[in-house]
Amino acid sequence: MTELDYFQRLKEKVLLKYQEQYPFFQGNWKTFSSQDIQNLIGLIEVQCKQTISEKWIYTHLKPENNSKIPRKDMLNILSEFVGYSGWDEFTFEDKTIVVESQPSSETKKSKKGILLIGLIVAIGITGFIIYNKNAKPEAQTIELQNEFTNENVNSEEVKVYQVNDSTKTELKVNQGKVEVINSSYTKTKLVIQSPFYEPKTITIDPKVPVANPVQRIDLKPDDYAMMLKAFMVSDIKNWQTRKEQLNQILSDNLEVIVMLKDDLGAEFFNKNEFSQKLIVPSESLKKMKIVEIKNDASNKIQFIRIKQE
Repeated sequence: MTELDYFQRLKEKVLLKYQEQYPFFQGNWKTFSSQDIQNLIGLIEVQCKQTISEKWIYTHLKPENNSKIPRKDMLNILSEFVGYSGWDEFTFEDKTIVVESQPSSETKKSKKGILLIGLIVAIGITGFIIYNKNAKPEAQTIELQNEFTNENVNSEEVKVYQVNDSTKTELKVNQGKVEVINSSYTKTKLVIQSPFYEPKTITIDPKVPVANPVQRIDLKPDDYAMMLKAFMVSDIKNWQTRKEQLNQILSDNLEVIVMLKDDLGAEFFNKNEFSQKLIVPSESLKKMKIVEIKNDASNKIQFIRIKQE
């Protein structure tokens, strides 16, 4: 084999290594997208502590045929990525010396038996792969409820992410329910985030059957965040009482960021400025939506991010 042949085999191994981390990619170098390239660069940086440029990948890995092999230092990086110490070990391990001798009749029978067993195993594996490929992934409905009221949470106030390996996908929440489809038939994680509820992560195992088609998940509300939400949408009745309550739930070091419409930037408010807005509410206040809340060590609200609607 020539060095170009070895390089071609190395490219195949790199692609297989990439698919271990991103199993949903089932293409080849020709269909390797710009996002796949960025993912590969990140994997190499983490595993090999080395950097390969996007241009280099387009020049040497994307082409179906190469007229010459790249520099050896780059070959060493790719060889290390697929499990070798470098290019020299890769080419050495890939070489095989076959010594042929005249087989006896018993040897021929033995080889035929081995080939027959191998053929049966291959047919079984192929059938299993085809079955799993054609099988329709089962969907599971997750219902998100307030732990104390047993009511479904407001869909606009919660975000749910499905995490498989290194991929994170946001799922659509409708009427407090979210549908999870696990196409990989492996354990998947759901990360639930909300400014008004404590964050929660659950694991769904498709191998474990569930008793009900709808699984209920209780979310524990953040009391201070809930009070703040009520202040922003309710009409004032006793401004002195509200002022005292705000002083109890807001940190003295409070920072409030209001993101303005039409990408016009943001406004900053401290505790006194923001409290004044809540004590004397306006129509513009009711059009503000809380998107992030952070508490300090004493559980008082220390940071608020608001989107202007």
